[in-house]
Amino acid sequence: MMADALLPALFHQDPRYFYRGTGSTGSRVLYAISSVFVCRGDNRRQEPNYSYIPGGFAAGGLSNLYYPSSDRGIHLALDNGLLNIGTGAGVALLEEFVLRRFTHRPQAPAVVRQP
Repeated sequence: MMADALLPALFHQDPRYFYRGTGSTGSRVLYAISSVFVCRGDNRRQEPNYSYIPGGFAAGGLSNLYYPSSDRGIHLALDNGLLNIGTGAGVALLEEFVLRRFTHRPQAPAVVRQP
């Protein structure tokens, strides 16, 4: 919720993943991984992903509350935050190379001619 809804609304960023779909495999891998660190703003320009990185660490810190006080600590919060960022990169790779084959591609709108 933090990284995908609350902070993107606060920072006016678009949390969606945009397919690249063309280029070499290596360039597409780099693009997918970089999508965790760079996103589109509401102004459609590329900008640092101010919402996903802090959101991942905020979620990691909140997950700390579920553990007994003897097991809590900054290391657990950092581990969970880094795991969240790594998972985001993995999901972006899946979206770029696997899930695109299963998603619906919208057709161009029909042109309506005036009589």
